[in-house]
Amino acid sequence: MRISLTPSATPLLTNEAIVRLKACGLARLAISLDGPTAEVHDAFRRVIGSYEWTLQAVRWAREIGLPVQINTTITRRNLQHLDSTIALMEQLDIVLWSVFFLVPTGRGATTDLISAEEFEQVFEKLYETSRRVKFDIKSKEAQHDRRFLLQRRTEEKRNGKASPLPPMLGTGTPDGIGRAPQGINDGKGFVFISHFGEVFPSGFLPVSAGNVRKQSLTELYRHAPLFVSLRDSASLKGKCGVCEFREVCGGSRARAHALTGDVFAEEPRCIWQPKAYQSEEVAAGQICVPL
Repeated sequence: MRISLTPSATPLLTNEAIVRLKACGLARLAISLDGPTAEVHDAFRRVIGSYEWTLQAVRWAREIGLPVQINTTITRRNLQHLDSTIALMEQLDIVLWSVFFLVPTGRGATTDLISAEEFEQVFEKLYETSRRVKFDIKSKEAQHDRRFLLQRRTEEKRNGKASPLPPMLGTGTPDGIGRAPQGINDGKGFVFISHFGEVFPSGFLPVSAGNVRKQSLTELYRHAPLFVSLRDSASLKGKCGVCEFREVCGGSRARAHALTGDVFAEEPRCIWQPKAYQSEEVAAGQICVPL
């Protein structure tokens, strides 16, 4: 088992602490960086100095050969700085850029969510960036990015312009931490355990399936009704339920829950209209198309 850790960037994250973490067996240090400048990042984190502490931690980790992952949350606050953020990532010696798409839960505000069209624009930007940089890029809570990638690869193959896919992270990387297979989603190949022992489908979906202090994690993951339903695409509603990409995507169950209160509602930030929505069934009124 390879362990990664995502500490907060504070004065407590010293060089000595990072050295000790590596000595204890830490395989990768993951740290959040939400903008290309102190002004943008510190405003998002609401802590002055967080930007400098973050960059210092990255430098210290790389000096001792500890692989680094950067986590960035895309919101309306930093969307306009995406190009500059990408340029900064290219200057840092990282193995993975994990791009989170906001789920309005906890302190996350719905007003900070970007639009469905802007999701597509970010997908395009990340795809083009991934073709030239040395580090891997993955999206988080943007499962429809997989649909976007499949469509782009199909289009390129049809036009004879398909380039080789980048190797999966973990093949030849220092920490050996691999990427999860396509199709992973909240509660589907992923589980989150709170400090109270509550078992959630993800850290962004606060619906508990049980507690590890009372039941085994194996039993909860395999048999809890919530998890069983999340792994069944027949449970999906709206256009997600009839989408031809539902097995590899399925939409963000966390965002659906946050915006509608329904874990199985359709992904609120996806522009794709499934073929079934354009079929004779729609014309016959057998499928309701949301306006």
